[in-house]
Amino acid sequence: MIKKISVAVILALMAISLQAKPKPATSEQISRVEPPCWWTGMKTSLQIMVQGPQISTFDVEIKGKGLSVSKIHKADHPDFLFIDVDVAADAKAGEYEIVFTKGKESFAYPYQIGRKSDASRQSFSTSDMIYLIVPDRFANGDPSNDSTEDTEEKARREAPMGRHGGDIQGIIDHLDYISDLGATAIWMTPLLEDDARRGSYHGYACSDYYNIDPRFGDNELYRKMVTEAHSKGVKVIMDIVTNHCGTSHWWMEDMPFKDWVHINEPYYTTNHTFSLGVDPNASASDVKQMADGWFVPSMPDMNLDNPFVLKYFQQWAVWWIEYSGLDGFRVDTYFYNEKYPMSQWCKAVTDEYPWFNIVGENWNANPDMVAYWQSGKPNSDGFDSNLPSIMDFPLRDAVNNALAVPSEEDGDRPRRRQSDMMEVYDALSHDFVYHDLSKMLLFWSNHDTPRIGDIFGCSPDKMKLAFAMLATMRGIPQMFYGDEMMFAIGTTRRDDGRLRMDFPGGWEGDALNLFTREGREEARGDETFAHAADLHSYVRTLLNWRKGKEVIHSGRTMHFIPQDNTYAYFRYNDTDLVFVFINNSDKEAGLNWSRYAEITGGLGAGRDVITGQSVTLSDDTRVPAGNALVVEFTR
Repeated sequence: MIKKISVAVILALMAISLQAKPKPATSEQISRVEPPCWWTGMKTSLQIMVQGPQISTFDVEIKGKGLSVSKIHKADHPDFLFIDVDVAADAKAGEYEIVFTKGKESFAYPYQIGRKSDASRQSFSTSDMIYLIVPDRFANGDPSNDSTEDTEEKARREAPMGRHGGDIQGIIDHLDYISDLGATAIWMTPLLEDDARRGSYHGYACSDYYNIDPRFGDNELYRKMVTEAHSKGVKVIMDIVTNHCGTSHWWMEDMPFKDWVHINEPYYTTNHTFSLGVDPNASASDVKQMADGWFVPSMPDMNLDNPFVLKYFQQWAVWWIEYSGLDGFRVDTYFYNEKYPMSQWCKAVTDEYPWFNIVGENWNANPDMVAYWQSGKPNSDGFDSNLPSIMDFPLRDAVNNALAVPSEEDGDRPRRRQSDMMEVYDALSHDFVYHDLSKMLLFWSNHDTPRIGDIFGCSPDKMKLAFAMLATMRGIPQMFYGDEMMFAIGTTRRDDGRLRMDFPGGWEGDALNLFTREGREEARGDETFAHAADLHSYVRTLLNWRKGKEVIHSGRTMHFIPQDNTYAYFRYNDTDLVFVFINNSDKEAGLNWSRYAEITGGLGAGRDVITGQSVTLSDDTRVPAGNALVVEFTR
């Protein structure tokens, strides 16, 4: 006998059915979820930040086997929730539902879980040459995104501080040029969204940490670039900023916590005193100003002492590595960050990816101040930064001073002092203070320093001396785009908008195309780039030779006290030896080969790396003024 089902029962069943299948969340209900997806098998725990009107008043659960909510944290602002999620070891990849319920109201947000990738690849190391690019000034591969409706600043190529239109597609289009030059890694100044009204081209005032700036491309194009770079033997290093965001960042309108950034009343900037991170005698107020003060008024200072901020940046870093497959980080303004939380940040990244290299910007001319920040350094206060690599600013300054050509500067600036190779010798004699010489970034210039072409008086000889040392000294070498052809702007004043110049040939209609051999040959008749072809050939020869030279990657160094502004050093191991002689004087120099007998005993003929010819060195060998000699031997 079939029983009749009452209307009440039917309504109850319908209500249960509706509760079991909540409606998809609308953009009005959920405006933001970060990180936007995650993976199984991760060591980093997952904490999802959700933004939506009064979202903190909702209960939360996750539908799907393998994921569960372990804890919910309410923020100071009612429009934010922080959800701790357990991802079980046997959780399957796929789409899950985060369900939000308040009374009869219920809606679901789809959340994607993937499988963790194989993380056995290698990060950047001494075997690499890093090519630093300012993307907006490198090449315009897609003119359609030069200006976009959803970003404030529009393209103005004629303005030194404006956006010029370079983008990710432009980098993809010229990966062959980079690889052919002999570079094996690219570091690009930040590509994440920077929606500042002015000066946004450099990217250091981020307005969205999970999205590429649409004027550069999008997340998928970034991931494509990484894949394309890897196919050509080129690694990718992401330039990131944890110390500050931009005033245009979306969270500056409604911050999750009142102390999400440092709100200093009255407002104050950082004191820019780098020694405060290591000084045992420093006052607490000075240390606080260094860490809490804003870098500039347009860059709010993040508060990494807030555990939710720290967690946000830890998993954000991991997310980009896993999402895109990139190979390393360069961290801007590293020691402006809170010291101990930043150490935890580094540890979180390297715990997830032990192979991953991170280099921090630690701008200081004092070797002791720089050495303190490298992981493993036995500091007297017991502090370990967990930062694998540091930037060798002391050696950079020494090389710049040694090769500088004195000149009258604009206005009342004093003449640049002239040094000699003894300064380079002294800088390298401080190698004993560093914990790991293989984890030091070696560079003579970058996007924040004057062009070395200008410092060296636009001398091709000085440029060749600089590249001979960059290609053969210990550490991880990095060069600034265009230096291979002596880009210069005519002043040693720091002029950011101009020194971050457009690469000729990167824009349709450019008079010269220095990306091609034909263009470089054509430039011989151009006053500015007359030496481009010869310098490019010299650098290309050195860098491609360096790729497979293990003695340069991991060998020891022996150097001899400079004489008459000449400097001799050796890189050596059990099987190979490379001899480098730098004649930075204005006259021909004798080699005095017998002086190096303690390391040259038993050597026969060697090979001149630049010419490829067999050479036998002796006391009679002469090196022309302003020339470098690089010779390789088999021991």
